[in-house]
Amino acid sequence: MTPDTRPGSKLGRLNPLRPELTAGVAGAALTLALAEFVRNGLYAAYLTQVIDTRFGLPLAAAASAWTVHLVADTLMRGPAGALINRFGLRAVMFAGAALSLLAVGLLPLAHHLWLLLLLSALHGVGFSAMWPGTMNLTADAAREGYQGRALTFINVAVTPLIGAGVLVYGALAGRGDSLPLTLAIGIQAGATLLALLIPARRPTRSAAGAQATPRVPTAQLARQLAPLLPAAFMQTLTLTLLGLWLFRIAPALGLDYWGLVGLLVFGGAAAFAAMPLTGKVADSGRALPAVTLGYALVGVALAGFVLKPPVAVMYLLGALAGVGYAFLAPGWAALVTRVLPEAQRPAAWGVLMAVENIGVAVGPLLGAFALRHLGATGPFKVGAALALLTSLGYVLFRHAFRERPPGDAEAPAWDAGQRAGHD
Repeated sequence: MTPDTRPGSKLGRLNPLRPELTAGVAGAALTLALAEFVRNGLYAAYLTQVIDTRFGLPLAAAASAWTVHLVADTLMRGPAGALINRFGLRAVMFAGAALSLLAVGLLPLAHHLWLLLLLSALHGVGFSAMWPGTMNLTADAAREGYQGRALTFINVAVTPLIGAGVLVYGALAGRGDSLPLTLAIGIQAGATLLALLIPARRPTRSAAGAQATPRVPTAQLARQLAPLLPAAFMQTLTLTLLGLWLFRIAPALGLDYWGLVGLLVFGGAAAFAAMPLTGKVADSGRALPAVTLGYALVGVALAGFVLKPPVAVMYLLGALAGVGYAFLAPGWAALVTRVLPEAQRPAAWGVLMAVENIGVAVGPLLGAFALRHLGATGPFKVGAALALLTSLGYVLFRHAFRERPPGDAEAPAWDAGQRAGHD
């Protein structure tokens, strides 16, 4: 018997997506997840261990390949979003996955530095369509009033594959045969085939009973996008500042390896437990307050770690940070979908994701600087200051984020004279 996923059914109430588009979103999410598994496994775990023995290249070549890949990915996310607007979801994501497959398939031949860097750049260009495509499809396919929860669910579902790629390829790197690269080619080929499940065109809100938002002039779109750019940068900067250095910092806090793991698990559990409520808050038209409160809670929690409290208190602070993230993740997702006009959202969101990628790159460097010059608690000090500053910024500049209420197809304050000519 086929499960009843209609909005009025019990299962339908749990599904934030429109039932007829659930399979398409699943295809996009799996395409993205497998592509993340391959690229993180290859660049972050495999090449760093075998670049000299298998490829005959210096160790620095592995780091250069990862950097070139990330730069290409970052620079192309905006254009990838524009291509989605022009040619549709399936064509762009399939082409991106296929280009990634070509790059990965030729990787065994990369015994010259120039070829390795060229393939890494091609892989980055292909991968650049994965996140904009999946996030925009999810936002378009979400039931009205469920965008934040739907986007957060897809993010949370994809993230484990990133770590899994690193762990699997870290273990496979010791093999002297071709299995690791063959596996990467096979998984990327699977991602390419799954892209065929993606809808050919962007779903419209009219299919859900709402009128699609109109196309706005480029200058007006830039004004709507501008307040989100620093927010997008701070979003990833504050969340990546600590990650790479936690295990180095842990002894200074009185935590051993398993104590830190337990703290992270406890904080993650608090986030997951809170997300049904926080997601509902974000999707009810209070996305900006959710983001503001989320940053404030994260900032207070990080500031608490600066005091090196007892372990029991650290667990409470970890839970507080988890709840803060539970407000922040769906709040940011809902804010983006309600501020940006739907007709031009793929291109605009691609630009935001490029800025987010820059934050991902800068965060660990800033954390290293703080650790070196401010001691073991330095990254917590800087992270707390940035999180609280970001929260204050959302309060002071809240009028710059003109959020569209749930169920309202038209962004507020749009000139009525611009509302003709739907996409």
